[in-house]
Amino acid sequence: MNIAVVGTGYVGLVTGTCFAETGNHVTCVDINASKVEQLQQGKIPIYEPHLDVLFARNLRDGRLHFTTRLEEAVRDVQLIFLALPTPPGEDGSADLSYVLSAADDLGKLIRQYTIVVDKSTVPVGTAEKVKARLVASIEASSGMAHAEARELVDVVSNPEFLREGFAVEDFMKPDRVVIGTSGERARKVMEDLYKPFTRQGNPILVMDERSAELTKYAANAFLATKISFMNEIANFCELTGADVDAVRLGVGSDTRIGKRFLFPGIGYGGSCFPKDVQALAKSGLDEGYEFKILKSVMKVNERQKTALLGPMLDYFGSSLSNITIALWGLAFKPDTDDIREAPALYMIEHLLAAGARVRAYDPEAMENVRALKNLHVELCEDPYAALEGADALLICTEWAVFRNPDFEKIGKTLKNKTIFEGRNLYEPARMAELGFYYKSIGRPTVGQGIII
Repeated sequence: MNIAVVGTGYVGLVTGTCFAETGNHVTCVDINASKVEQLQQGKIPIYEPHLDVLFARNLRDGRLHFTTRLEEAVRDVQLIFLALPTPPGEDGSADLSYVLSAADDLGKLIRQYTIVVDKSTVPVGTAEKVKARLVASIEASSGMAHAEARELVDVVSNPEFLREGFAVEDFMKPDRVVIGTSGERARKVMEDLYKPFTRQGNPILVMDERSAELTKYAANAFLATKISFMNEIANFCELTGADVDAVRLGVGSDTRIGKRFLFPGIGYGGSCFPKDVQALAKSGLDEGYEFKILKSVMKVNERQKTALLGPMLDYFGSSLSNITIALWGLAFKPDTDDIREAPALYMIEHLLAAGARVRAYDPEAMENVRALKNLHVELCEDPYAALEGADALLICTEWAVFRNPDFEKIGKTLKNKTIFEGRNLYEPARMAELGFYYKSIGRPTVGQGIII
């Protein structure tokens, strides 16, 4: 098939590359000329494991193209995917201006039957708004009758379920594909498009557009709820002396609940969970319904991002003046360079406000942090270099490289053998044996080999 993808962000680039990998001819379009030039030269502006191999192969074989010209991208295509940002507005609602503006522009170009697919995460009812804008634009630019213009285009909701760090795997072998359409012609085309990705038997779920739109929000909101619930349990464990790891294993062994998304820590971040939970809560209010659970989820997560600040202040005193903190992990999760809503950034802001100096390291995200001109943090090219002159180590992201470090080197380099750890990477008993003061989430704090 001939496919156009509007937007070359995280979702658009993965979507276009993976469709090209199954033999489709894909043209991705973006208004950012320097970004498009970079992509044309074979340079990927994001870090996503395994994407580079697929990207290079399909660019080389001529199945993947990039342009700044919308008319070039959509010429002779059957499908147009909208992979545009829907950032949160001041009231928490999803900003649809990019999506609706694209619909206006596309309507001026569409003159044969075309399927426009909402790949962006959008509120319930967006497909109808996009269709209305497309039809109005087609009518205005061509003089076509309203009924004729409506027959020229179908709008499908096809939400993405991509985990950063596993996006290629998730796209190529999806748990399920959700297609929201009321049109038989569009359904057939979409099913044919996705058949190569579901050969192992995972379902293609066809439903109405509104249900598909809500499915994405409901999935992310539920996962965010699991995370915040487990963080609440972890906080209670600290008050009662229970061990959250034991509780997690006991709870996760129940097949009705499952083991995933039950790891406690310093909160969730990224481009999806924060804005999607917020947007669903706002959509509820717009309909006169209050999502009380989601309101609590957001409140818990906001508090959890700085859960280790209090213990650090208790350890060093009410002020952190003249204290240097080494920080490992800036991305919101491992295997990505994405720092949007990253808990590490919240911790850095609070540490700086308390008078501390911060020396940080991350395997992939440092360039994105360096671009934040108002964040005064010293970035180090090596995790152990960040420890030099530091009074304690703070770990915010569970990168694999941090899972089995050289503890002897850490102890010798730090001024104090002190670790505040937000992802529960290490066993408290082992840290006690090594002579560290070790504070994690929801588990016994150890110091000088003694559980306290």
